[in-house]
Amino acid sequence: MAALALSASLPTAADARSPKTAKAARMVDGQQVGKASWYGPGFNGKKTASGQPFNQDALTAAHPRLPLGTRAKVTNLYNGREVEVTINDRGPHGGGRIIDLSRAAARQLGMGGSARVSIVAISN
Repeated sequence: MAALALSASLPTAADARSPKTAKAARMVDGQQVGKASWYGPGFNGKKTASGQPFNQDALTAAHPRLPLGTRAKVTNLYNGREVEVTINDRGPHGGGRIIDLSRAAARQLGMGGSARVSIVAISN
């Protein structure tokens, strides 16, 4: 059921207006697949879209459309590592990315600057 909610709230390639967005927003079996990046020290302590201060050491993420407070499983498609995050911010902004992870979440996924990931909303 969470996969249904995810697919209903995210754009598909047919909804996209630019090639970068279309590639980033591609849906496969209820998962969003695309490029992830992370953010940390420069944003630590600043207010997120949810009103909470950003904590680079918490398992959180920024996503453009998932409702704030949504739990999501993010899988690094290069190494198979997974992490569960809470969406508490909006982004990423540009670069064809589909999610910005906290530094802690990126470390659990074993990613450097960016990685190809899948995202699936999970039940709370």
